[in-house]
Amino acid sequence: MDAGSRFMVKAFRRYYRERAPPLPHRFGRREFGFMFFDRSYMQRHTSFSRGEDLHSLLVSQAPAHCYHSTAYYQTPGAATMEEKSWMGADLIFDLDADHLHGAEGMEYGEMLEAVKTEMLRLLDDYLFGDLGFSPEDVSIVFSGGRGYHAHVRTPEVLRLGGPERREIVDYITGTGLLADWVFPHSRTVLSKGRYSREYKARGLPPADAGGWRRRMRTAMLSLFEDMEGEGAKELKSRYPSLQGRTDKAVAKMLEELFSSDGGTSAAENIVSSGMMAALSKKSQEMLVEVLEKDIKPTIAGEVDEPVTTDVKRLIRLPGSLHGKTGLMVVPLDYDGLRGFDPLVDAVPDTHGDDSVKVTMRADAEVELLGQRFVLSGDEEVPASLAVHLIGRRFASLASKG
Repeated sequence: MDAGSRFMVKAFRRYYRERAPPLPHRFGRREFGFMFFDRSYMQRHTSFSRGEDLHSLLVSQAPAHCYHSTAYYQTPGAATMEEKSWMGADLIFDLDADHLHGAEGMEYGEMLEAVKTEMLRLLDDYLFGDLGFSPEDVSIVFSGGRGYHAHVRTPEVLRLGGPERREIVDYITGTGLLADWVFPHSRTVLSKGRYSREYKARGLPPADAGGWRRRMRTAMLSLFEDMEGEGAKELKSRYPSLQGRTDKAVAKMLEELFSSDGGTSAAENIVSSGMMAALSKKSQEMLVEVLEKDIKPTIAGEVDEPVTTDVKRLIRLPGSLHGKTGLMVVPLDYDGLRGFDPLVDAVPDTHGDDSVKVTMRADAEVELLGQRFVLSGDEEVPASLAVHLIGRRFASLASKG
Protein backbone atom coordinates (compact mmCIF):
# COMPACT_ATOMS: atom_id res chain seq x y z
CA MET A 1 0.00 0.00 0.00
CA ASP A 2 1.46 3.39 -0.99
CA ALA A 3 1.59 6.46 1.24
CA GLY A 4 -1.53 8.00 -0.32
CA SER A 5 -3.57 4.85 0.30
CA ARG A 6 -2.36 4.66 3.90
CA PHE A 7 -3.39 8.29 4.36
CA MET A 8 -6.86 7.54 2.97
CA VAL A 9 -7.28 4.45 5.19
CA LYS A 10 -6.35 6.50 8.25
CA ALA A 11 -8.86 9.24 7.34
CA PHE A 12 -11.63 6.72 6.63
CA ARG A 13 -10.96 4.78 9.82
CA ARG A 14 -11.18 7.99 11.84
CA TYR A 15 -14.53 8.74 10.22
CA TYR A 16 -15.97 5.28 10.95
CA ARG A 17 -14.74 5.31 14.54
CA GLU A 18 -16.83 8.43 15.13
CA ARG A 19 -19.84 7.58 12.97
CA ALA A 20 -21.77 4.39 12.46
CA PRO A 21 -23.78 4.58 9.21
CA PRO A 22 -27.56 4.22 9.61
CA LEU A 23 -28.64 0.66 8.94
CA PRO A 24 -30.51 0.07 5.66
CA HIS A 25 -34.13 -1.03 5.85
CA ARG A 26 -34.24 -4.78 6.72
CA PHE A 27 -30.44 -4.79 6.66
CA GLY A 28 -30.30 -8.39 7.91
CA ARG A 29 -31.84 -9.52 4.60
CA ARG A 30 -29.31 -7.69 2.46
CA GLU A 31 -25.99 -8.70 0.95
CA PHE A 32 -23.06 -6.31 1.50
CA GLY A 33 -20.01 -5.68 -0.65
CA PHE A 34 -16.79 -3.76 -0.05
CA MET A 35 -13.81 -2.49 -2.01
CA PHE A 36 -10.53 -1.56 -0.35
CA PHE A 37 -7.60 0.75 -0.96
CA ASP A 38 -5.11 -2.11 -1.02
CA ARG A 39 -7.07 -4.67 -3.10
CA SER A 40 -8.27 -4.76 -6.71
CA TYR A 41 -11.31 -6.98 -6.12
CA MET A 42 -14.66 -6.60 -4.37
CA GLN A 43 -15.44 -8.55 -1.23
CA ARG A 44 -19.11 -9.49 -1.38
CA HIS A 45 -21.57 -12.22 -0.32
CA THR A 46 -21.35 -10.78 3.19
CA SER A 47 -24.27 -10.32 5.54
CA PHE A 48 -24.78 -9.08 9.10
CA SER A 49 -27.29 -9.91 11.77
CA ARG A 50 -26.15 -7.10 14.06
CA GLY A 51 -25.35 -3.50 13.25
CA GLU A 52 -22.37 -3.67 15.59
CA ASP A 53 -20.72 -6.25 13.34
CA LEU A 54 -21.04 -4.03 10.27
CA HIS A 55 -19.64 -1.08 12.18
CA SER A 56 -16.75 -3.18 13.46
CA LEU A 57 -15.78 -4.16 9.89
CA LEU A 58 -15.88 -0.53 8.76
CA VAL A 59 -13.59 0.55 11.59
CA SER A 60 -11.15 -2.32 11.33
CA GLN A 61 -10.83 -2.46 7.54
CA ALA A 62 -11.76 1.10 6.50
CA PRO A 63 -13.07 0.16 3.04
CA ALA A 64 -12.85 2.61 0.17
CA HIS A 65 -16.37 1.78 -1.02
CA CYS A 66 -19.33 0.16 0.76
CA TYR A 67 -22.41 -1.31 -0.89
CA HIS A 68 -25.59 -3.15 0.04
CA SER A 69 -27.92 -5.11 -2.19
CA THR A 70 -31.11 -3.55 -3.48
CA ALA A 71 -32.57 -7.04 -3.05
CA TYR A 72 -33.73 -8.90 0.03
CA TYR A 73 -32.69 -12.56 0.42
CA GLN A 74 -33.53 -15.49 2.64
CA THR A 75 -29.79 -16.19 3.02
CA PRO A 76 -27.95 -13.02 1.93
CA GLY A 77 -24.51 -14.30 2.92
CA ALA A 78 -24.69 -17.42 0.71
CA ALA A 79 -21.85 -17.80 -1.79
CA THR A 80 -24.03 -18.00 -4.92
CA MET A 81 -27.03 -16.00 -6.08
CA GLU A 82 -29.13 -19.15 -6.37
CA GLU A 83 -28.46 -20.10 -2.76
CA LYS A 84 -29.42 -16.65 -1.50
CA SER A 85 -33.11 -17.11 -2.47
CA TRP A 86 -34.38 -13.75 -3.77
CA MET A 87 -37.36 -12.26 -1.90
CA GLY A 88 -37.80 -8.93 -3.71
CA ALA A 89 -35.90 -5.72 -4.36
CA ASP A 90 -36.21 -1.97 -3.91
CA LEU A 91 -36.89 0.01 -7.05
CA ILE A 92 -33.81 2.17 -7.62
CA PHE A 93 -33.36 5.21 -9.83
CA ASP A 94 -29.76 6.27 -10.40
CA LEU A 95 -28.95 9.63 -11.96
CA ASP A 96 -25.29 10.29 -12.66
CA ALA A 97 -23.44 13.07 -14.46
CA ASP A 98 -22.65 10.57 -17.24
CA HIS A 99 -26.29 10.92 -18.33
CA LEU A 100 -26.21 14.70 -18.71
CA HIS A 101 -25.61 16.36 -22.05
CA GLY A 102 -22.57 18.64 -21.83
CA ALA A 103 -21.45 17.39 -18.42
CA GLU A 104 -17.98 16.58 -19.72
CA GLY A 105 -17.32 20.31 -20.10
CA MET A 106 -18.50 21.25 -16.60
CA GLU A 107 -16.50 21.74 -13.44
CA TYR A 108 -17.26 19.26 -10.67
CA GLY A 109 -19.45 21.70 -8.71
CA GLU A 110 -21.41 22.72 -11.81
CA MET A 111 -21.91 19.07 -12.68
CA LEU A 112 -23.27 18.27 -9.22
CA GLU A 113 -25.69 21.21 -9.41
CA ALA A 114 -26.92 20.09 -12.85
CA VAL A 115 -27.45 16.51 -11.62
CA LYS A 116 -29.40 17.78 -8.61
CA THR A 117 -31.65 19.81 -10.91
CA GLU A 118 -32.32 16.70 -13.01
CA MET A 119 -33.03 14.61 -9.91
CA LEU A 120 -35.57 17.17 -8.70
CA ARG A 121 -37.22 17.05 -12.14
CA LEU A 122 -37.26 13.25 -12.06
CA LEU A 123 -38.93 13.35 -8.65
CA ASP A 124 -41.44 16.10 -9.41
CA ASP A 125 -42.45 15.08 -12.93
CA TYR A 126 -42.24 11.30 -12.79
CA LEU A 127 -41.87 9.63 -9.37
CA PHE A 128 -44.20 12.00 -7.47
CA GLY A 129 -46.08 13.07 -10.61
CA ASP A 130 -46.95 10.45 -13.21
CA LEU A 131 -46.04 7.37 -11.12
CA GLY A 132 -47.85 8.64 -8.03
CA PHE A 133 -45.30 7.82 -5.32
CA SER A 134 -45.42 10.05 -2.25
CA PRO A 135 -42.32 11.67 -0.73
CA GLU A 136 -42.64 9.18 2.14
CA ASP A 137 -42.23 6.32 -0.37
CA VAL A 138 -38.91 7.59 -1.75
CA SER A 139 -35.52 7.77 -0.03
CA ILE A 140 -33.03 10.08 -1.73
CA VAL A 141 -29.28 9.57 -1.43
CA PHE A 142 -26.31 11.61 -2.65
CA SER A 143 -23.93 8.98 -4.01
CA GLY A 144 -20.78 10.67 -2.72
CA GLY A 145 -19.52 10.89 -6.28
CA ARG A 146 -21.33 12.41 -9.23
CA GLY A 147 -25.01 11.80 -8.72
CA TYR A 148 -28.03 10.77 -6.70
CA HIS A 149 -30.07 7.64 -6.05
CA ALA A 150 -33.78 7.39 -5.33
CA HIS A 151 -34.91 4.24 -3.46
CA VAL A 152 -38.58 3.19 -3.63
CA ARG A 153 -39.56 0.35 -1.32
CA THR A 154 -43.35 0.29 -1.30
CA PRO A 155 -44.77 -3.27 -1.21
CA GLU A 156 -46.20 -2.86 -4.73
CA VAL A 157 -42.75 -2.58 -6.36
CA LEU A 158 -40.73 -5.15 -4.40
CA ARG A 159 -41.67 -8.17 -6.52
CA LEU A 160 -41.37 -6.46 -9.90
CA GLY A 161 -38.99 -8.28 -12.23
CA GLY A 162 -36.50 -6.83 -14.67
CA PRO A 163 -38.93 -6.54 -17.62
CA GLU A 164 -41.50 -4.66 -15.54
CA ARG A 165 -38.83 -2.30 -14.23
CA ARG A 166 -37.59 -1.75 -17.79
CA GLU A 167 -41.09 -0.62 -18.76
CA ILE A 168 -40.93 2.00 -16.00
CA VAL A 169 -37.58 3.21 -17.38
CA ASP A 170 -39.01 3.31 -20.91
CA TYR A 171 -41.92 5.40 -19.68
CA ILE A 172 -39.70 7.91 -17.89
CA THR A 173 -37.29 8.23 -20.83
CA GLY A 174 -40.06 8.24 -23.43
CA THR A 175 -38.53 5.22 -25.15
CA GLY A 176 -40.89 3.79 -27.76
CA LEU A 177 -43.33 6.70 -27.49
CA LEU A 178 -45.40 6.64 -30.70
CA ALA A 179 -46.23 9.90 -32.45
CA ASP A 180 -49.37 8.26 -33.86
CA TRP A 181 -50.57 7.62 -30.30
CA VAL A 182 -49.82 11.14 -29.05
CA PHE A 183 -51.03 12.91 -32.20
CA PRO A 184 -53.50 10.41 -33.72
CA HIS A 185 -54.88 10.75 -37.23
CA SER A 186 -58.61 11.21 -37.59
CA ARG A 187 -60.90 12.25 -40.40
CA THR A 188 -62.37 15.73 -40.41
CA VAL A 189 -64.32 17.84 -42.89
CA LEU A 190 -62.45 20.80 -44.31
CA SER A 191 -64.75 23.47 -45.77
CA LYS A 192 -63.71 26.21 -48.17
CA GLY A 193 -66.46 28.37 -49.63
CA ARG A 194 -69.12 26.16 -51.23
CA TYR A 195 -66.81 23.19 -51.26
CA SER A 196 -65.87 20.72 -48.56
CA ARG A 197 -63.85 17.55 -48.47
CA GLU A 198 -62.99 14.88 -45.98
CA TYR A 199 -59.46 15.36 -44.73
CA LYS A 200 -57.19 13.16 -42.60
CA ALA A 201 -55.47 15.30 -39.97
CA ARG A 202 -53.56 14.79 -36.76
CA GLY A 203 -55.15 15.63 -33.43
CA LEU A 204 -53.69 17.46 -30.44
CA PRO A 205 -53.97 15.79 -27.00
CA PRO A 206 -56.83 17.35 -25.00
CA ALA A 207 -56.16 19.86 -22.23
CA ASP A 208 -57.09 17.30 -19.55
CA ALA A 209 -54.74 14.60 -20.90
CA GLY A 210 -52.24 13.04 -18.53
CA GLY A 211 -48.74 11.63 -18.74
CA TRP A 212 -46.86 11.91 -21.99
CA ARG A 213 -49.88 13.26 -23.89
CA ARG A 214 -50.10 16.18 -21.48
CA ARG A 215 -46.35 16.65 -21.67
CA MET A 216 -46.32 16.73 -25.48
CA ARG A 217 -49.33 19.06 -25.66
CA THR A 218 -47.54 21.51 -23.37
CA ALA A 219 -44.40 21.14 -25.52
CA MET A 220 -46.40 21.99 -28.66
CA LEU A 221 -47.80 25.15 -27.11
CA SER A 222 -44.28 26.22 -26.12
CA LEU A 223 -43.04 25.35 -29.60
CA PHE A 224 -45.63 27.66 -31.18
CA GLU A 225 -44.39 30.51 -28.99
CA ASP A 226 -40.80 29.72 -29.93
CA MET A 227 -41.51 29.55 -33.68
CA GLU A 228 -43.64 32.67 -34.02
CA GLY A 229 -41.75 35.51 -35.67
CA GLU A 230 -38.76 33.31 -36.57
CA GLY A 231 -37.42 32.59 -40.04
CA ALA A 232 -36.77 29.25 -41.70
CA LYS A 233 -32.98 29.45 -41.35
CA GLU A 234 -33.18 30.23 -37.62
CA LEU A 235 -35.48 27.30 -36.99
CA LYS A 236 -33.33 24.91 -39.03
CA SER A 237 -30.30 25.85 -36.96
CA ARG A 238 -32.26 25.37 -33.73
CA TYR A 239 -34.02 22.09 -34.54
CA PRO A 240 -31.83 19.38 -36.15
CA SER A 241 -34.81 17.44 -37.53
CA LEU A 242 -35.55 20.37 -39.87
CA GLN A 243 -32.08 20.45 -41.40
CA GLY A 244 -33.04 17.95 -44.07
CA ARG A 245 -35.96 20.16 -45.14
CA THR A 246 -35.72 22.98 -47.64
CA ASP A 247 -36.00 26.59 -46.50
CA LYS A 248 -39.09 26.84 -48.67
CA ALA A 249 -40.83 23.94 -46.90
CA VAL A 250 -40.05 25.32 -43.44
CA ALA A 251 -41.17 28.81 -44.47
CA LYS A 252 -44.43 27.37 -45.78
CA MET A 253 -45.06 25.63 -42.45
CA LEU A 254 -44.49 28.91 -40.63
CA GLU A 255 -46.80 30.75 -42.98
CA GLU A 256 -49.52 28.15 -42.50
CA LEU A 257 -49.14 28.30 -38.72
CA PHE A 258 -49.12 32.04 -38.16
CA SER A 259 -50.89 33.74 -41.06
CA SER A 260 -54.27 34.99 -39.83
CA ASP A 261 -57.57 34.15 -41.44
CA GLY A 262 -60.22 36.37 -39.94
CA GLY A 263 -57.97 37.25 -37.03
CA THR A 264 -57.25 33.68 -35.91
CA SER A 265 -54.01 31.91 -36.80
CA ALA A 266 -53.79 28.19 -37.54
CA ALA A 267 -51.69 27.76 -34.38
CA GLU A 268 -54.51 29.26 -32.30
CA ASN A 269 -57.05 27.16 -34.18
CA ILE A 270 -55.07 23.96 -33.44
CA VAL A 271 -55.16 24.73 -29.72
CA SER A 272 -58.88 25.56 -29.66
CA SER A 273 -60.08 22.79 -31.99
CA GLY A 274 -57.62 20.08 -31.03
CA MET A 275 -56.98 19.33 -34.71
CA MET A 276 -54.18 20.20 -37.15
CA ALA A 277 -56.58 20.32 -40.07
CA ALA A 278 -55.52 23.87 -41.00
CA LEU A 279 -52.04 22.61 -41.90
CA SER A 280 -50.93 20.70 -44.97
CA LYS A 281 -49.90 17.10 -44.46
CA LYS A 282 -46.21 18.00 -44.94
CA SER A 283 -46.39 20.80 -42.36
CA GLN A 284 -48.12 18.53 -39.87
CA GLU A 285 -45.41 15.91 -40.22
CA MET A 286 -42.62 18.50 -39.84
CA LEU A 287 -44.22 19.87 -36.69
CA VAL A 288 -44.65 16.41 -35.15
CA GLU A 289 -41.09 15.47 -36.14
CA VAL A 290 -39.68 18.48 -34.29
CA LEU A 291 -41.66 17.51 -31.20
CA GLU A 292 -40.68 13.86 -31.41
CA LYS A 293 -36.99 14.17 -32.29
CA ASP A 294 -35.89 17.54 -30.91
CA ILE A 295 -38.24 18.44 -28.05
CA LYS A 296 -39.03 15.06 -26.50
CA PRO A 297 -35.39 14.31 -25.50
CA THR A 298 -35.24 17.60 -23.59
CA ILE A 299 -38.35 16.86 -21.51
CA ALA A 300 -37.78 13.12 -20.97
CA GLY A 301 -36.46 11.92 -17.63
CA GLU A 302 -32.91 10.61 -17.23
CA VAL A 303 -32.17 7.36 -15.39
CA ASP A 304 -29.53 4.66 -15.58
CA GLU A 305 -31.48 1.76 -17.10
CA PRO A 306 -29.18 -1.10 -15.91
CA VAL A 307 -29.44 0.06 -12.28
CA THR A 308 -33.25 0.25 -12.27
CA THR A 309 -33.81 -3.04 -14.10
CA ASP A 310 -31.26 -5.14 -12.15
CA VAL A 311 -33.09 -6.84 -9.28
CA LYS A 312 -29.84 -8.02 -7.66
CA ARG A 313 -27.85 -4.81 -7.82
CA LEU A 314 -25.45 -3.49 -5.20
CA ILE A 315 -25.89 0.20 -4.35
CA ARG A 316 -23.82 2.52 -2.17
CA LEU A 317 -24.39 2.31 1.57
CA PRO A 318 -25.84 5.58 2.93
CA GLY A 319 -23.60 7.06 5.59
CA SER A 320 -20.44 5.50 4.14
CA LEU A 321 -17.59 7.34 2.39
CA HIS A 322 -16.85 7.41 -1.32
CA GLY A 323 -13.27 6.29 -1.93
CA LYS A 324 -12.76 8.48 -5.00
CA THR A 325 -13.88 11.76 -3.42
CA GLY A 326 -13.75 11.34 0.36
CA LEU A 327 -17.32 12.66 0.45
CA MET A 328 -20.14 11.11 2.45
CA VAL A 329 -22.95 9.12 0.87
CA VAL A 330 -25.71 11.29 2.33
CA PRO A 331 -29.35 10.20 2.87
CA LEU A 332 -31.74 13.09 2.22
CA ASP A 333 -35.42 13.89 2.20
CA TYR A 334 -37.04 15.94 -0.56
CA ASP A 335 -36.81 19.27 1.26
CA GLY A 336 -33.22 18.55 2.26
CA LEU A 337 -32.26 17.86 -1.35
CA ARG A 338 -33.30 21.32 -2.51
CA GLY A 339 -30.77 23.13 -0.30
CA PHE A 340 -28.09 20.44 -0.38
CA ASP A 341 -24.55 21.44 -1.44
CA PRO A 342 -22.38 18.29 -1.66
CA LEU A 343 -19.11 20.23 -1.61
CA VAL A 344 -20.06 21.64 1.79
CA ASP A 345 -22.65 19.32 3.32
CA ALA A 346 -21.02 16.01 2.31
CA VAL A 347 -17.52 16.86 3.55
CA PRO A 348 -16.88 14.96 6.83
CA ASP A 349 -15.70 17.11 9.72
CA THR A 350 -13.65 14.12 10.90
CA HIS A 351 -11.00 14.75 8.22
CA GLY A 352 -9.97 17.83 10.18
CA ASP A 353 -8.21 21.02 9.12
CA ASP A 354 -4.60 20.08 9.82
CA SER A 355 -2.29 20.98 6.95
CA VAL A 356 -1.17 18.15 4.68
CA LYS A 357 1.49 18.48 2.00
CA VAL A 358 0.46 17.11 -1.38
CA THR A 359 2.01 17.06 -4.83
CA MET A 360 -0.38 17.99 -7.62
CA ARG A 361 -0.32 15.72 -10.67
CA ALA A 362 -1.37 18.73 -12.77
CA ASP A 363 -2.45 22.30 -12.13
CA ALA A 364 -6.07 22.41 -10.96
CA GLU A 365 -8.76 24.64 -9.50
CA VAL A 366 -10.88 22.85 -6.89
CA GLU A 367 -13.83 24.03 -4.85
CA LEU A 368 -14.51 22.61 -1.38
CA LEU A 369 -16.17 23.89 1.80
CA GLY A 370 -17.07 27.17 0.13
CA GLN A 371 -13.50 27.95 -0.87
CA ARG A 372 -11.82 27.86 -4.26
CA PHE A 373 -8.26 26.54 -4.34
CA VAL A 374 -5.84 27.20 -7.21
CA LEU A 375 -3.25 24.45 -6.95
CA SER A 376 0.02 23.50 -8.62
CA GLY A 377 3.19 21.65 -7.65
CA ASP A 378 3.64 21.03 -3.92
CA GLU A 379 0.89 22.51 -1.76
CA GLU A 380 0.01 22.65 1.93
CA VAL A 381 -3.76 22.06 2.08
CA PRO A 382 -6.36 21.25 4.77
CA ALA A 383 -6.68 17.52 5.43
CA SER A 384 -10.28 17.46 4.10
CA LEU A 385 -9.03 18.85 0.78
CA ALA A 386 -6.07 16.43 0.77
CA VAL A 387 -8.48 13.47 1.05
CA HIS A 388 -10.54 14.88 -1.80
CA LEU A 389 -7.52 15.51 -4.04
CA ILE A 390 -5.89 12.13 -3.41
CA GLY A 391 -9.20 10.31 -3.86
CA ARG A 392 -9.80 12.02 -7.21
CA ARG A 393 -6.17 11.34 -8.20
CA PHE A 394 -5.49 15.04 -8.60
CA ALA A 395 -2.62 14.76 -6.16
CA SER A 396 -0.40 12.36 -4.27
CA LEU A 397 0.88 12.62 -0.73
CA ALA A 398 4.14 14.59 -0.89
CA SER A 399 7.24 12.66 0.09
CA LYS A 400 8.89 13.69 3.32
CA GLY A 401 12.31 15.20 3.44
